Amino acid sequence: MTEVKTLEENDQELQVVMQLIMFGGNAKSSAFEALRAAKTGDFSQADAKLKEADGFLSQAHNAQTAMLTDEANGKHAHVSLLMVHGQDHIMNAITFRDLAGELIDLYRRLDQQK
Repeated sequence: MTEVKTLEENDQELQVVMQLIMFGGNAKSSAFEALRAAKTGDFSQADAKLKEADGFLSQAHNAQTAMLTDEANGKHAHVSLLMVHGQDHIMNAITFRDLAGELIDLYRRLDQQK
C-alpha cells in the first residue's frame, strides 16, 4: 500500500532537495574559484575558496544525513527525478572539490619550483 504524504511533508522533502542542489552547486562554484585563484598564483585565496567549498559540502551532508535518519526511522523519502538531480549535484561537487584540491597542490608545487 502506498503511503500518502501530507502537503507539509512534501514541502519538507522539496526543501531538502533544493538544499542539496543549492549547496552542491555552491560548493562546485567555490572549488572552481579556488582553482582559478591557484592558476594565477593566489594560494591564500585558493585555500579560502576550498574551505568555503568544504562548508557548503558540510551543509549538503547535513541535509543528506537528515534524510538518511528519517529513512532509518521508517519515514521514507519519495525518490523523484528532482531528488536524483540533487544527489547528483552533491556527488559531482564532491568529485570536483577533490580534483580541485589535487590540482591546486600541483599548481603550488610548480610555483615553488620557480
